[in-house]
Amino acid sequence: MTTLDWLFTLFDSFGYLGVFTASFIGSIIVFVPVPYFPILVAAALSEQLDPNLISLVSAVGVLLAKMIIFYASYYGRSILSEKTKQRMFPLQRVLRRYGGFGAFIVALTPIPDDLVYIPLGLARYSPWKFAIATFAGKFILNEIIVWSSVILGRPFVESFISRDIDPMYLTVGIIASVAILIIVVYLSIRVDWAKVIGRWFPWAIDSPDSDESPSQSNFP
Repeated sequence: MTTLDWLFTLFDSFGYLGVFTASFIGSIIVFVPVPYFPILVAAALSEQLDPNLISLVSAVGVLLAKMIIFYASYYGRSILSEKTKQRMFPLQRVLRRYGGFGAFIVALTPIPDDLVYIPLGLARYSPWKFAIATFAGKFILNEIIVWSSVILGRPFVESFISRDIDPMYLTVGIIASVAILIIVVYLSIRVDWAKVIGRWFPWAIDSPDSDESPSQSNFP
């Protein structure tokens, strides 16, 4: 039995639940780049599943995973000192204005999106705006993957998902993801953002008293 035949059997048994579960698990692991795209391309050729519903269910699974990561960062901010929160305030104001666009772009591409999502959580970006931007980007990306698979057909999908993953590549990917994420989080909480972004976004370094204070929650 080929990999594709095995996946067809899986989808015949679990249907959309299988797509949802695979998408959620592939997105909830922060440090390990586990792609769920092979699941989408195989599911797209299953006669039991509707392509648009595959994209929708997968996007919901990814969104749920990313919201957990986002909220972990969002509430993790509470352990930061007031001095650190004050230092992050200019970054918070910039992300509050442009964060939705950034979340949408990384959701629309296969790049490691947690590198953007975690700083958004630390900066207390609006959760509902984050959810809308992330869902829209993931749904569009899924539609591209699913319908490309439908159009290109089974031979392309079989060759795509049958490729073995080099363990060395996976190891290097994990190490790189961990290192980059640590650097991003460190810079988010340690850099004096007033000096870094004040030249390009002078409005972001206005007194916190004129806007939302750095310790104030940003619920919608």
